Amino acid sequence: MDKLRAMAAFVQIVEKGSLTAAAEALDTSLPSTVRTLAALERSLGARLLNRTTRRIALTDEGRAYYDRARRILGDVADVEAAVSQKQGAPRGRLAIGSSVLFGRLHLAPLVSEFLARHPGVKIELLMLDRVVNLVEEGLDASVRIGTLADSSLVAIEVGHTRRVVCASPAFLKRHGAPRVPADLSRQPCIRFTGTGSGDWEFKVGGKPVRTRVEGPITTNQVDAAIDACVQGLGYGKFLGYQVGAHVRAGRLRYVLETCEPEPMPVSLVYPQARLVSARLRAFIDWIVPRLRERVGAVKQ
Repeated sequence: MDKLRAMAAFVQIVEKGSLTAAAEALDTSLPSTVRTLAALERSLGARLLNRTTRRIALTDEGRAYYDRARRILGDVADVEAAVSQKQGAPRGRLAIGSSVLFGRLHLAPLVSEFLARHPGVKIELLMLDRVVNLVEEGLDASVRIGTLADSSLVAIEVGHTRRVVCASPAFLKRHGAPRVPADLSRQPCIRFTGTGSGDWEFKVGGKPVRTRVEGPITTNQVDAAIDACVQGLGYGKFLGYQVGAHVRAGRLRYVLETCEPEPMPVSLVYPQARLVSARLRAFIDWIVPRLRERVGAVKQ
């Protein structure tokens, strides 16, 4: 068995999400891909994937093997690029993730600029308002907002964003501005599950305080929550970059600014520092300073 070829096939199976899609990507037959996976598992003495008729899922052994395999294959690609003197022109696929609104406002425009400079690279953008496992989703890197708990990731901080509460001018005229966080428990609030639904966090006198809120709408889509807030349905709690443009345009106003919790870090993260592929290194080196410019330029 060609171990490197089998390793590449396994990585394709995980990233494509099915044996059939992997076979198409590898330009081989489905039975051949199945045999390759079976031979790899036999040689390792471990099951790498749990397979059903509908989906595949990594085992613990498979997750560890996938992480190492991606880095090994990336290193092989780097060596080949160096030998063929193509190191200065990165090529191949990158999968990059972020939250939906941050991706639309900040990441996507920069990705377009990067691709204009590096036509040999193809980028797949995955934008979701939830924390994703980079390995399981097949991501090379992702923008994360918040404190990182995963020590297996390398994080490059690119800025911070405030956690703010706001409301429309018309709503504030009708209800008045809250003086303390507890006032919100008696007012209608728009609950965006991406920044917490039932309790809102504040900081009063240097100590964390949580306030239970209720309101007319709860949604997992930040655009819908912001629109409801602009329409005057209640207070909303968001990240500063999400509503900064509305505040600057006068459609929303901040309240309780002295009670805001600590700003949240914005970081570009990727698995493991060593053996980073040439195309990912080129992307990181190019986008990090530009993300810092964009995040730092928005006074939220």
